[in-house]
Amino acid sequence: MARQVSSVSFGETKARSTAWAVTFGDMVTLLLTFFILVIVMMNEAEKHIDRIINMLLDETYMELSSALQSNTILVDRVTKGVKITMASGQLFPSGDAEIRPDVIPTLRQIAGLIGNSRIARLRDDSEFRPFVEAIEESERVLNMEIRTEGHTDNVPLPPELIDKWKSNWELSTARALNVVELLSLFSALSQDKFSAMGYGEYRPLESNDSSEGRARNRRVEIYIDAFVTRTL
Repeated sequence: MARQVSSVSFGETKARSTAWAVTFGDMVTLLLTFFILVIVMMNEAEKHIDRIINMLLDETYMELSSALQSNTILVDRVTKGVKITMASGQLFPSGDAEIRPDVIPTLRQIAGLIGNSRIARLRDDSEFRPFVEAIEESERVLNMEIRTEGHTDNVPLPPELIDKWKSNWELSTARALNVVELLSLFSALSQDKFSAMGYGEYRPLESNDSSEGRARNRRVEIYIDAFVTRTL
């Protein structure tokens, strides 16, 4: 009889000593469920932000396309935002980076359209100000970028230009920089929204084996994009 009581007591003691494991397991399960829920909510929030940004970029594309699309200016909606393409021959004399005076009004028009677009003036828009403030409350910031990219064909620079430009790469960079400086000036947006890059001959649209292909490759592309980043 004594052995039976001792056996029962031992079982009860063992059960009590492992009871915490059940509680701990339940707590871990609840925490895991909580974190999964938070991740799902964050993902949904990110998708919502992306949807609004893409909607604003779509609107910007429609405005720019209706005002600018022509035989000399192409406006496209691309992964990197909205792209405006202009032929280098339209913008610059051959082998030079100085913008032709007759094209400056066109660049002024482009800059004005960008500067007055809704995506550039969200904080002043009563409909979207809460959207911007909600992003900032989460310690993030909504960035807008206006970036110019210069491109050339693969024809080497003539000897008389070597002293001025070391390569097509340098020429394309100078052209992009001159365009972006005018866009910054005419749009009245803060300069930290602008950047310029030169790719020289290394990102052609077509083969350089024909004069038509080389002409298409000599171009300047203007990108308008928006994205959210963490504040420093």
